Amino acid sequence: MTINRLVLFRAFKYVVYAFLAMNIYWFFIEEHAVVALQFPDGVEFARLFEAYAATIDTAAWVILLLMFELETSVLEDHHFTRGVTWTVQIVRIICYALIVRAFFGYIENLLFFDGVSVMAAGTDLCTLVDQWSYAVDLDEFEAITPGNCSSFGTALPLYQFPGMNAVVDSVGLFDIRALAWVDVINAGVWLLVVMVLELDVQLQEKNQLKGAVLKTSNGLKFVFYSLLFLAAVYWGIKGDFVDFWDAFLWLVAFFFIELNVVEWRHETEAAQAKSGIEQY
Repeated sequence: MTINRLVLFRAFKYVVYAFLAMNIYWFFIEEHAVVALQFPDGVEFARLFEAYAATIDTAAWVILLLMFELETSVLEDHHFTRGVTWTVQIVRIICYALIVRAFFGYIENLLFFDGVSVMAAGTDLCTLVDQWSYAVDLDEFEAITPGNCSSFGTALPLYQFPGMNAVVDSVGLFDIRALAWVDVINAGVWLLVVMVLELDVQLQEKNQLKGAVLKTSNGLKFVFYSLLFLAAVYWGIKGDFVDFWDAFLWLVAFFFIELNVVEWRHETEAAQAKSGIEQY
């Protein structure tokens, strides 16, 4: 029995989309664990995006990805009735609003980690057992106990996070700030990618995605995707698997969207060529 290659391709594509949807849960688990320390009295609505920036960001991106998939692959031109078009556009606008707000949530997280204070000279981790936590990673804090207090970083001085009984040494703080910067840069570059892709879709609908415009679009996206790949590599090196896995899956997912646009353009060109032959 021969399995259709197109069926396999689509199956693989939708498996990738499903994994991205699952990442919403994993980011929520990570951030919810930190929220208990960062917001011991509960999270105010105004700070929800600061507390759950990655969760909200990922959820909005997954929905936006599905909108791109519908528009560039699933739906045919005759499916775009006025109601469908308005529904897709409204959902996209809501997703963009959440994504932009989540971007500022990443900036707020960066500012939070910049607001640390130096602990008193001579403070040792083993004097903070049972009441304090140590920042193992950007989104991971571990309770300091007599059994592990000597196993954490010892690059003095120690720094306390604002409003939290949580500390980190100077090396760990540098890594956390670097990861926070990568979060901001990654989120900002993805916004640029989707702006170019939105323009691609609009131009393709008008059959204007060609020539110098197409070359410029491809050049910009090459730079943007390269930056996103470097961010994924950095997360991989730093051992943050969830962030690395998420970044890798998003690159694969948008590769599929790019293929959708290319196929759409080829179909349009083929239809125009056929129309020209028939008229001739």
